[in-house]
Amino acid sequence: MAASLIDGKLIAAQIREEVAAQVSALEKEGIHPCLAVILVGDDPASRTYVAAKRKASQEVGIRSIQHLLAKDVAEAGLMDLIEQLNQDPGVHGILVQLPLPPHINEYNIIAAISPPKDVDGFHPYNAGRLIAGLDTFIPCTPFGVLQMISKSGIETSGKHVVIVGRSNIVGKPLMNLLVQKSDAANATVTLCHSRTSDIKAHTQQGDILIAAIGQARFITADMVKPGAVVIDVGINRVEEQGKACLVGDVDFEEVRKVASRITPVPGGVGPMTVAMLMQNVAKAAGMSGS
Repeated sequence: MAASLIDGKLIAAQIREEVAAQVSALEKEGIHPCLAVILVGDDPASRTYVAAKRKASQEVGIRSIQHLLAKDVAEAGLMDLIEQLNQDPGVHGILVQLPLPPHINEYNIIAAISPPKDVDGFHPYNAGRLIAGLDTFIPCTPFGVLQMISKSGIETSGKHVVIVGRSNIVGKPLMNLLVQKSDAANATVTLCHSRTSDIKAHTQQGDILIAAIGQARFITADMVKPGAVVIDVGINRVEEQGKACLVGDVDFEEVRKVASRITPVPGGVGPMTVAMLMQNVAKAAGMSGS
């Protein structure tokens, strides 16, 4: 029997409705939530992501400002723009679309964003609060995965979660979220990566398997514990039969024969990431008081 689908689009739509209500309440208090998005260069994938964020902002009533910079902009120029936005009381969230061109140090840029406006949750200050289990801005994709699991009624307490991928954007924060003492966590977590010996031996033990390694169809059916929940974070553009298409880090058609529940690509984690960004912006606006 094939695994049932976890519908990220449906859950994300519910969250956007909740955010729209939050935004409406803030508007009545004279607070007008605003997100500033900075895009450096003209990478097609980045433009697509930025367009999706702009569309979602409009749907929930958040004002979105775009700053489009040339790909050869100096790091100092980008830092100056971020400082202007830091000082602007009308801007509540700042998002710099990654990746950046090679001549710009991503860490410097992330660290330049004021922590109360860091709606991506990447600033070292917010990352430290996440590890400590304190209230903070949670990176949007891990936040989305956590909400997807929780709202789907999937139990994590006492379960073995195996994460494949150790990025600062997904793998590491997700690991820290799932080990917290909370109803939506309390899991035992194994984090695998490119240097892990015999990844298959680890993934086969996961009650919940989360793939975030950035390799198309990396997780095959023989790597999955029968009846496991499989969350596919990956989005890979591949050419098949002369056509470009999107596939995840999981071999979906084969793995769904083994798993109990599975997320599709597209339509799984992707919509959740954008929805959680909207929630973070509303939170930032509420914290600002202006």
